[in-house]
Amino acid sequence: MTLKREKNFNFQIFPQTARKKSKMKMKKPTKSGHSRPGNRWRLQDAKAHLSEVVRQAQQRGPQRVTLHGRDAVVVVRAEEFDRMRRPISGRDIVAALATSPLAGVNFERMTVKSPVRDVSL
Repeated sequence: MTLKREKNFNFQIFPQTARKKSKMKMKKPTKSGHSRPGNRWRLQDAKAHLSEVVRQAQQRGPQRVTLHGRDAVVVVRAEEFDRMRRPISGRDIVAALATSPLAGVNFERMTVKSPVRDVSL
């Protein structure tokens, strides 16, 4: 029940509206008492346990930090970040094509000869 204060300082009692129960199952609480999936952290938990978030990112892979229930940032190992930021070179493309399951497929290369015209500049 909720109390509502009127202007003349009398209180009236109103029944509380029923809340919908969440259908989401809760995970077991972690050592800190907070429940979270393996690689997701609420922002407040990530701030309180930053060293744990960093350690998990190094050992188990990317760790997602949520803000208001939505993914905000991902904490990754420095080597992985550097690899993602490195520009793609021709050698990377050749290496990717060489390891492709379609590397053994032969295809005919067609050349198209088109007429060349003179252009005065």
